[in-house]
Amino acid sequence: MKAATVHELKEELKHRSAAQLVELCNRLARFKKENKELLTYLLFEAHDEQGYLQSVKQEIDFQFSEIPKDNSLYLQKKSVRKVLRTTSKYARYSGSKTTEIELLIYFCTQLKQSGIRIKDSTALYNLFEGQLKKVNKLLPALHEDLQHDYLRALKNLHD
Repeated sequence: MKAATVHELKEELKHRSAAQLVELCNRLARFKKENKELLTYLLFEAHDEQGYLQSVKQEIDFQFSEIPKDNSLYLQKKSVRKVLRTTSKYARYSGSKTTEIELLIYFCTQLKQSGIRIKDSTALYNLFEGQLKKVNKLLPALHEDLQHDYLRALKNLHD
């Protein structure tokens, strides 16, 4: 089965009644956890972006606290990748460049403060640098004052 394009879906949804749209959303929520999480964000958290940021940051903190502190670099890499996947997923739900930058900078800060020796692992170092590059690509889309604040935060991460 070939999936329809976003444009085709949008056009078809315009012709549906409110009851049919509710039923479609319920079916979507039943089939995949990410769909349910996105609907939760859109319905309950989208109006309070700062509250959403705080809850995601708490989740990031919790996941970093669960990373094993022993010298098992393999488990640490695997856990850090999991935290990054979660961070990226929540940033994607928001759709806001500011939120994405804020979460990525927070992730990098927590990674640096976690005590994990990033420079001992090429993979972790590249992951860290990749997130900083991603933030640098997103910065030009923001207002100059915000760019300045985030550039200062990035400079602190590089030191």
